[in-house]
Formats: sequence, structure tokens, C-alpha cells
Amino acid sequence: MPPWRNALLAAAIALAALAGCARHHSTMDDRMTHSYLALGDSYTIGEGVAHEGRWPVQLAHALREQGIALDDPRIIATTGWTTDELMAAVNAAEPLGQWDFVTLLIGVNNQYRGRSVADYRGEFTEVLDRAVKLAHGNESRVVVVSIPDWGVTPFAVKQARDPGRIAAELDAYNAVAREICAARGIAFVDITPVSRKRGAEPVMLVEDGLHPSGAMYALWTQQVAPVAQRLLAP
Repeated sequence: MPPWRNALLAAAIALAALAGCARHHSTMDDRMTHSYLALGDSYTIGEGVAHEGRWPVQLAHALREQGIALDDPRIIATTGWTTDELMAAVNAAEPLGQWDFVTLLIGVNNQYRGRSVADYRGEFTEVLDRAVKLAHGNESRVVVVSIPDWGVTPFAVKQARDPGRIAAELDAYNAVAREICAARGIAFVDITPVSRKRGAEPVMLVEDGLHPSGAMYALWTQQVAPVAQRLLAP
């Protein structure tokens, strides 16, 4: 069994514990199926992993295991995108209609290209506004995921990058996103610590030594799933 499947099983067990004694229907046939839109960059599209290894796909599977009828996501994400490029892609994809659940993870390429935190604040706000609009205007159906720290990866080491500087810059970006989400009551899930703790392990990376493997995405799923379950619970 691939390592990420073991972690995904752990996520399902955690969700079961969270549910506690709550009553579940025996089937999902009589439940509304929730539509899901995932917005982002290489981390959302799952650069280097199979379709089922992508964290939004793992998330949908984990929630269905717990009786939350969530469709597999429509993903609008491409490796290398910055906040403004994601916004342009969303605009180009319109009309997108309305979605019951939207996730957003964006910003690493802003940092990689040396763009300012001030620019990120404005562009992130614009993308988040669109995410909320796409979620029927419901801020409680949007989840923002923090930017992972690529500075711990072999790729960063080979490029002789300063991991301390990368960490500080990403912390500044994530602080902006967290602040904006907190002001609006939007869920923010911080996966950055686990990316730092486990991100250098070979099993947690694909062949390029930079992008996460399905095993790392499963760890993210463990953190996002309970939040999504709470937001989507009947």
C-alpha cells in the first residue's frame, strides 16, 4: 500500500473520531452532493503525482468515507502560477457557476519570484473575494490552506537557497493570508509546520525533489478534512 494511502486511512479514522456519536445515514443516496472547486498552483494540481494522490482528490475521498457527499474537485491550478495568474485563469474559465465548497492555496510562486508581500496582500484578497463569490457568496464554505515551506527540500539545497530567508518570507505571506481570513471568518488551515517537519524526507517528495508526494498530501488532508467536515456537515 502506498505511504499516502496509509496516511489517508489515518485521516479517515481521525474524522470518524471527530464525528463521535453523531448519527449518519446508512447511505448518501438521499443527501445532496456538494460540488467542489479547488484553486491554486502546483500544490493543488499535484505536480508529479497521480490524479488520486492530489490532496483535493484525497480530501473528497476522505469526506465521502465519513458520509459527506463531496464530488471530486474541479481543479483550476497550474505549476508556476502566481496569485495574479490564477486570477486571470479563473476569469478565463468563466462562467464557472456556483460551488458548494471552494479551497484556495496560492502564493509560493509570488515568493519564489521575489514579489512583495504588499502585492500579495492585494492580489490574494482579490482571489479570495472571487473564491467566496464562487461559493454562493458564503464565506463559511471556503477554506484557505497555507503555503508550504519548500526551503527544506533537496531542490532548495541544490540551488544553494537560504532556508532561513525562504522560511521568513513564507511566514510573512502566510501571516497576511491568515490575517485576511481571520477578519472575514474564513477557515485557514496551517500545513506549513508539517511541511517543514517532514518535507525533506524522500518519501514525502516526488522525483524532482521539490514537489510533495501523495504521502505529504495525505498529511495535509488529515488537517484539512476535519475543518471541511465541520463546514459541510448538515
